[in-house]
Formats: sequence, structure tokens, C-alpha cells
Amino acid sequence: MSRFKIPNMACGGCAKGVIATVHEVDPDAAVQVKLEQREVIVASKAADAGTLDRALRAAGWNSERLP
Repeated sequence: MSRFKIPNMACGGCAKGVIATVHEVDPDAAVQVKLEQREVIVASKAADAGTLDRALRAAGWNSERLP
């Protein structure tokens, strides 16, 4: 599992955009959004945390990897 802080994810529409970005990298990824904490948890067998982080940043999300 990979965890990310997304400070510029402020609404449900933003959350949908983040989920869409993750699914572009791995369509089978399980994505959990904690909107109030601006956090995303991703379970992916096809992509590691670095790959997901780069994809999120490339899409304009201020992604920060969490431990």
C-alpha cells in the first residue's frame, strides 16, 4: 500500500480527479480517499509508490508520499 498527502485535493471533484489519475497508471488499483485529511491510500499490484507519485505530480496534484 502507498499513502499520499494531496494538499490541493479540496473537494469531491478533486478526489475523482486523483482517483482517475491513479487508474490511468493501474486500472485495477484500489483507492481510498480521506478528503478531510487530504490523503489517498492506494493498493496497486502494477505500480509502486514512486510511479504513482510521479503520475500524480504530472497531473498537477501536489503529492507527498507518506510512510
